[in-house]
Amino acid sequence: MTFDDFKFNESLMEGLYSMGYKQPTPIQEQAIPVILDNKDLIACAQTGTGKTAAYLLPIIDHILKAETRHLNTLIIAPTRELVLQIDQQIDGMGYFCSVGSIAVYGGNDGITFEKQRSALKEGVDIVCATPGRLISLLQMGQVNFDHLQHLVLDEADRMLDMGFFDDIRTIINYLPKKRQTILFSATMPPKIRQLAGAILNDPLQINIAISKPAAGIVQQAYVVHDGQKEEILKEILKNQDYSSVIIFSSTKDNVKLLEKSIKKMEPSLKAFHSDLEQAEREEIMRDFKNRKLRILIGTDILSRGIDVDGISLVVNYDAPPDPEDYIHRIGRTARASKAGVAITFVNQRDQMKFFRIESLMGIEVPKMPIPEALGKGPEYNPEANKHQDKKKSFGGGKGGGKAKGKPHFKPRTNSGPKK
Repeated sequence: MTFDDFKFNESLMEGLYSMGYKQPTPIQEQAIPVILDNKDLIACAQTGTGKTAAYLLPIIDHILKAETRHLNTLIIAPTRELVLQIDQQIDGMGYFCSVGSIAVYGGNDGITFEKQRSALKEGVDIVCATPGRLISLLQMGQVNFDHLQHLVLDEADRMLDMGFFDDIRTIINYLPKKRQTILFSATMPPKIRQLAGAILNDPLQINIAISKPAAGIVQQAYVVHDGQKEEILKEILKNQDYSSVIIFSSTKDNVKLLEKSIKKMEPSLKAFHSDLEQAEREEIMRDFKNRKLRILIGTDILSRGIDVDGISLVVNYDAPPDPEDYIHRIGRTARASKAGVAITFVNQRDQMKFFRIESLMGIEVPKMPIPEALGKGPEYNPEANKHQDKKKSFGGGKGGGKAKGKPHFKPRTNSGPKK
């Protein structure tokens, strides 16, 4: 199948091919016909599968055929970064067909707010918004969605994780009941299904191979005490073959501390967190994409909504809280058919978390040896440490850091086929 099979508007196709699109991904192949047919849709697909184009292309095609284009489409996303990324994709795809969009998000100056308000009043084609800022504008009477044709909820699970469930329900009350509603989510927990049941009309469902990392990712783990993490990280970063690196840590306080420590040896590094002004965050992301920064340190806000190809290394300084977050984090590398490396530090407290990640993927991630000068790490024994996540991790200890005993799943490595 090619994009020609969808019979999009010619000017849209021109923009599509100018951006380098060739063949549709699986999510695009399945979702585009549903959206073109004006059906409601629930799609389970993770970042990196081409989901944004899967809904933008048919919606832009609808807009070009619409009799009324005043605030035709509303796209709601959890973070400013994702909202801006979607807005940029609309600019590219709609370049030759004059489809306009506005990114609506908080944390900016009065000039940007006035630009957002003015665009909404004039009736731009597509609004990409975070829930909080959109509600503020709705309550001020600045937005009229009477002619809305399409509503998209992107990364719905992340929005619910961030506490936006009630905000989304509030926004829905301002929208016409007769509309097409499209919901994209990486996971489908009960609350997402509850939301979908309330706002979608007889939706079709698509599930695209979630919970599996890309084949080109080399995964490794270090079983460590907390006090060993920083020195191992510094050793890893000495390898200049890792030209573009993202480091994930659990909290923004840890992110700030890591930035201060690592910057002494690697000045081409910045922390990315919610305490920064929006302009600072945009500048950091721009510098990272343009390779002016080698290393980016952040929390899980970076794991979704960042669209950067060529990332060679992802480091989980702290093990992710659940398997899906792990997939999202390491999915930042090995994109566009390129190889990448993902390294996770696993302390005693996080061993059961990491075991669940391995179980979900159906593989045992190789445990790497700790440099002798740093002493031995803890023994990798998830069953014995399954209650550690409720306690503080202790330094010291004995054990070689290699897995003891057999896991409860049939392991396979990344280097060979599943047996």
